[in-house]
Amino acid sequence: MAQLINTPPLPHLPWEPRPAGCGEPIWRYSGNPVVTRDDKPGCNSIFNSAAAAFDGGGSTRFAGVFRCDTRELRMVLHAGFSSDGLKWDIDPEPIRWAVPPGVDPVGECYDPRVVRIGSRYYIIWCNVWHGPTVGLGYTDDFKTFHLIENATLPYNRNGVLFPRTFPAADGGEDYLLLSRPCDAGHSALGEVFLSHSRDLVHWGRHRYVMGRDQPWESTKVGAGPAPIETDAGWLLLYHGVLTTCNGYVYRIGAALLDRDRPWKVVARAKPYLMGPWEDYECVGDVPNVTFPCAALADGASGRIAVYYGCADTVTGLAFCEADELVAWIMDNR
Repeated sequence: MAQLINTPPLPHLPWEPRPAGCGEPIWRYSGNPVVTRDDKPGCNSIFNSAAAAFDGGGSTRFAGVFRCDTRELRMVLHAGFSSDGLKWDIDPEPIRWAVPPGVDPVGECYDPRVVRIGSRYYIIWCNVWHGPTVGLGYTDDFKTFHLIENATLPYNRNGVLFPRTFPAADGGEDYLLLSRPCDAGHSALGEVFLSHSRDLVHWGRHRYVMGRDQPWESTKVGAGPAPIETDAGWLLLYHGVLTTCNGYVYRIGAALLDRDRPWKVVARAKPYLMGPWEDYECVGDVPNVTFPCAALADGASGRIAVYYGCADTVTGLAFCEADELVAWIMDNR
């Protein structure tokens, strides 16, 4: 029975019990979509966004970074706060980055992830900088945001930090980053790699992690939320894409990575975990998309809440339990 490791208790995790008759390892929140385009005036869509546990004082228990596309269809990031992880207050003004001297400012930003390492929250996103690349910054309070150098050259997407550092051979500690090299468009380049860094600026020691395997992910795969550490390995939710006669279909897959060498895949489920099924996932600006970007976990109970983009228009929420999901991966590898 798999257990979460290095994951603090989160008693206020948003949660809804498995509905009667559901035999799936993951199930949707009955109130989906949990964030709609109406949650910030003037938006075209709010999707592919990130959330994290955050003690902001008062009733604030969660903070997030939201992709809020404008009605000019410019991609902009906004901070948001919530007491329960279900109802969100999104800041009307976009995130303004404090830019160090000599560092290029950000371009348009999309598909953020938020990862807490120690007491600091790191934001990773796709930064439009001479083509798509992995942008990186941090905040301590979700009010002031500091820019770090871009983590990769163009072209790259789906950057995701691991939520802790790893011991290195020289006695130091390395940050680890997953990413998906790509090209300037929506290419069929779709394999996940891992990179090491001592300082979050210089990245190297690149390792191959995984690529396309099953028909449902035959076009490309990319990392989703920050991996969750279990005693069976790092639980990785990812997206896989199939090209059909009517366009792309984005589904959610699950895998386990080795705890000490996370570029090694321990097990990977053949079937997809969740795919476009409900109307809000099948109909929108980009039909047939379920795209995971954030996962909250309660170390005491093993419960996990997953936020995912739906049809590039709204944000959904789904629930699972770590031990059941790990068992499902192992049974279906």
